[in-house]
Amino acid sequence: MRRMSVFPHHGTALGTLGLTANEIRQEVENKTSELVSDLVNLSAGGRFQAIRSLPMSFNERKTIRNRVNSVKLSKTILPADCRQQVSRSFRRFRGSLASARQHLVVWQGTLKEIGGRFGTSVLSYFLFLKWLLKFNLFSLLINFCFITIPQIVHAPNISSVTGFRGLELLTGGGYFNQTVLFYGGYNGEVIVSTPAYNMQLAYFFTIAAYLVLCGVSLIYSMSRSFQNNFVLETGPVSGGAWRLLCSWDFSVVNEKAIQYNKNNLGIQLKESLSERLLEKNKTSLSDRIKRVSLHLLAWLLSLGLALGSGAGIYFLGTKELTINFDHDPNDLTAEASTLLLPVVVSLINLIVPLLYSLISKMESYSNPRTQIYISIIRNVVLKMSLLGILCFYWLNSVPNNISCWESFVGQSVYRLLIIDFIFCLLGIFFGEFLRNVIGTMCIQSLGVPEFDIARNVLDLIYAQTLAWIGIYFSPLLPVMQVFKLFIIFYLKKISLSMNCQPPKHTGRAAQIQTVFIALLFFPSFVGTLSMVAFTVWRLKPSDQCGPFQGLKTPFYTIFNWIDSIQDPPETKWVWWIFENVLRSELFYYLITLIILVITFFLWQITQGRKQLIKTLREQIVNEGKDKVFLLNKLQTIQKQRREMASYIPQDFDQTPHFNTNWMNTLPFDM
Repeated sequence: MRRMSVFPHHGTALGTLGLTANEIRQEVENKTSELVSDLVNLSAGGRFQAIRSLPMSFNERKTIRNRVNSVKLSKTILPADCRQQVSRSFRRFRGSLASARQHLVVWQGTLKEIGGRFGTSVLSYFLFLKWLLKFNLFSLLINFCFITIPQIVHAPNISSVTGFRGLELLTGGGYFNQTVLFYGGYNGEVIVSTPAYNMQLAYFFTIAAYLVLCGVSLIYSMSRSFQNNFVLETGPVSGGAWRLLCSWDFSVVNEKAIQYNKNNLGIQLKESLSERLLEKNKTSLSDRIKRVSLHLLAWLLSLGLALGSGAGIYFLGTKELTINFDHDPNDLTAEASTLLLPVVVSLINLIVPLLYSLISKMESYSNPRTQIYISIIRNVVLKMSLLGILCFYWLNSVPNNISCWESFVGQSVYRLLIIDFIFCLLGIFFGEFLRNVIGTMCIQSLGVPEFDIARNVLDLIYAQTLAWIGIYFSPLLPVMQVFKLFIIFYLKKISLSMNCQPPKHTGRAAQIQTVFIALLFFPSFVGTLSMVAFTVWRLKPSDQCGPFQGLKTPFYTIFNWIDSIQDPPETKWVWWIFENVLRSELFYYLITLIILVITFFLWQITQGRKQLIKTLREQIVNEGKDKVFLLNKLQTIQKQRREMASYIPQDFDQTPHFNTNWMNTLPFDM
């Protein structure tokens, strides 16, 4: 539909159109009247959508709407169209609810400010932090409601005789040793009520339900993020054209951030062009061998640092276990010595990534994005190897030497979280604030530090992995994680505004967010789930503390519960399902077969869509060639017409004349 407000100007040769200006306006008015009459016959919802979809300006659509409303009012007997008024009222109410919901969202305005000043890449870090905060709030809510409150109200298990001295805030021992903060503060009694409340089942099913919901949420978020946001690096969307035409972040409104984005875009274009030149210049075989050898050496050094760090942590843990597992509860020196292991772990997480940065500079990758991903992989290997060594130490050495070993593991995870939080605060002060002061006042060649998105996100993933590991041994550990995330959010926001600039080398924000969720799922969540499952199925619980004392494994509480509901007829169907379905190998074989069949069908659908995408891309290329051909043809025709018009006299009479000698022009000799 063409715009109805576009009229020929007075200087236009209307005689060539065959219509005067008044006739054109009358024609447009007739078309408008027909449009109004068509809109009047529609329903209220259809009329609203039709007016919104008109290819007109806002004022023109408003005029059309007013005319439609006036015609509707003239045709109705009532003073107003009740249906229209009700629909409009509902729309306004829905809009007000949406506005109120946006105001209730945590950090909504702050996140918009960060996105407007620093772009979507930096914003993805804060969105990821907010997402983790939701996980921990949900964990805190269900653990506190279903485990902690029943334990405190009906069956208190506090037997601590040590007074509060303040050091417990760092170590988690002393006064906190027998509180509901850790595993040892709970017992497995059945609370007498209507109905009876079994603390063993409550503890087991609450932790299991939280981990299952976390896994489902991670898988769903990862699949949706990959489906909606991840863009493949192959095809017409990559390269300099994409960067030049489609990579600008329109959410940025700050002038300084706009200048940063301009400079970063120029750097990325230069890098893209240099990469293409390197691809065209074929390297010799000797250069390739040197490059591969350098990469292998770098990877050997990186893996050696990770393995050496893990071995040192295991040796330090076993040494600490032989010295401090039987110390006096009132001995502050022995209690403070338990902070040595988490301090060393945090120092390794701080120093070794700096060594990785030096190694990557020696490799001199031509593609900065490849360098970023390699750095992320190496840091993930380091952090997960440290956590793997610690889990092996906790599950292999600690149960044989500690009477209430579950509380000891919970206190160890608590100390790791607290020390990691302290090092995070020190990193904000020394790594960003002092670095900014030195770069702007003392050594100006250093400049303003960049906000390292990858390093900060990996720190969040490391802390969340610790929180997941400790959820079984310390049900209230999410309290510390929520407190930590709140403080880090505001401190990082202030430091970002005062001390940092957006990073120069970043991938697309959608890809970054997808990679973050994938790393959080594997190996973080999968490793945590494996550790908790091994603890529940294989390890014998402590005989002196905890809700599962006296059982062979914590999972035996399910067998005891099933045996107790076998006799009553109203619950016998539960026992039948457990015995004949859940404990049957055939059931799991069928589930596995169904999953494999569904996976095969989804894989076939994916292959078909890939082929369709490939065909559509080929069609886009062919249509581009057709457009180029038609444009060249049109230019040729226009050039020919201009050349012909140059030979036509400027002044000529357009009035047709009758030639009386027209008979002489006919070829009679044909």
